[in-house]
Amino acid sequence: MDPSMWHRIAAVSGVAALGLGTYGAHVFKPENPTYKEVWQTASLYHLTHTAALLAAPITKHPNIFGGLLTTGILAFSGTCYTVALLEDRKYSTLAPFGGFAFIGAWASLLF
Repeated sequence: MDPSMWHRIAAVSGVAALGLGTYGAHVFKPENPTYKEVWQTASLYHLTHTAALLAAPITKHPNIFGGLLTTGILAFSGTCYTVALLEDRKYSTLAPFGGFAFIGAWASLLF
C-alpha cells in the first residue's frame, strides 16, 4: 500500500472521531451514566490514535504501524462505542484485542 494512503485513512477516521465525539458530548444520554464514560474513553483513544496515523508514512514500517493502529481503533474504540450505545458489556470481547493492537503499533516503532 502506498504510505500516503494512511493520510486518507486518518482523514476518514478523524471525521468519524469528531462526529462520534460530538454525538457523545451533546446527544448521547445513556440511562446508566457509566456508559457516558465508556463513550468518552472510546472517543479519546479514537482521536489520539487517529492523530498518530498521520505519522505512519514516515515510519520504517508504515503498513504495520498504520494497520495496527487502524485495527486498534476499530476493535477497541468500536467495541467501546457499541458497549456504550447498547449499554451492555457483553459486547466488550474485542476491546482487549484492540488494546493489544495499539501496543503492537507503538512497539513496531522500535524495529
